[in-house]
Amino acid sequence: MLWLSLMFVPSLKPAFYIDNDNDFRDLMSQLGRQPVIGIDTEANSLHAYREQVCLIQISTRTDDYIIDPFAIDDIRPFGDVLANPKVEKIFHAAGYDLVCLKRDYGFHAVHIFDTMAAARVCGYNAVGLGNMLKQIFGVQLSKKHQRDNWAQRPLSASKLRYAQLDTHYLIPLRDHLYQELLQKGRLEEAYEFFEDVIAIGDIGPREFDPDDFWRLGIPNNLNRQQLAVLRSIFILRDKIARERNRPPFKILTNAALVEIARDMPTTPSQLHKVHGVSAMQVRRYGDALLQAIAEGRDQPLPRRPRHDSPDPVLAGRFSVLYDWRKQKARERNVDADVIISKQALWALATELPRNMDELAQIDGLGPWRCRNYGAELLDIVGRFSSPSQ
Repeated sequence: MLWLSLMFVPSLKPAFYIDNDNDFRDLMSQLGRQPVIGIDTEANSLHAYREQVCLIQISTRTDDYIIDPFAIDDIRPFGDVLANPKVEKIFHAAGYDLVCLKRDYGFHAVHIFDTMAAARVCGYNAVGLGNMLKQIFGVQLSKKHQRDNWAQRPLSASKLRYAQLDTHYLIPLRDHLYQELLQKGRLEEAYEFFEDVIAIGDIGPREFDPDDFWRLGIPNNLNRQQLAVLRSIFILRDKIARERNRPPFKILTNAALVEIARDMPTTPSQLHKVHGVSAMQVRRYGDALLQAIAEGRDQPLPRRPRHDSPDPVLAGRFSVLYDWRKQKARERNVDADVIISKQALWALATELPRNMDELAQIDGLGPWRCRNYGAELLDIVGRFSSPSQ
């Protein structure tokens, strides 16, 4: 266990750097006895196709820890801490961290406090961590290392200080927001909202879908042949990105793909003239791109997948519930999804609960929402169930 010297922050006690299994196990044993801990992760999403957790930061009320997961042989004890209902885990914007922890390690978290979600329930507008710390504590966080490759080693003192500060203030921020929620009578609501965040984290990341090329082509008014070319080079870009372990946008941007599909170049010189395509990209990927363009021109465009659309009656029910949610959010000066999720609105429109017991079975409608919105929701749903509907 090493002390990290954090320059330019003289009042900040250095963090412990955990890079071996003995210290890691000792720390996990300590954390299992803590009532509350702050957690953050750093990943390399801007630098790799297969993103991974590269750093785990943890803070208690007295100390900060930075864990190098690459140096830990058995990280399962951290999963036990995340699953321990006696330890409250504080995140800021927990959804992304929970997705990463589930994807890489299969971990599931319970009993979280999401400071971003709490701020949204309180009605804050600027809810980024930097904004919250500046507004509440007068602390200015640096953004210097926001886009760094956290998979690289060794990590500089400056990068480690940046990582430490991401969790150092989470517990004081949680305490401040907890009191504010308590004073506003929104504490139970917030903890119910945190469960929505956990549910999002459990969904996991999306895999590559070759049909996503439609999202690029349709808004850019490409014709059928251009769309077929776009599909071909869209799939090629993902293949190259996988092989090189680079994010797809670092192979070619979406805008460049659209321009290539629009121009359909047939030679390297024509490809080089396409807006957004560099000489380096022509050298590296030119032959493969030209082949993919030729294949796309000669292949019929596959039928656009048609996702099942709800019937008009169901869509009408959802629309009424959606409008209710929007109005309720305006009344309370919070974002609409703080009121209730879209998924819960669809479930209401589909299942048409008849009483509070049935309402409570809808995912996303916990005790607080049932008590505060249940009568209104049952009244709306009851109108759907009447003979005139």
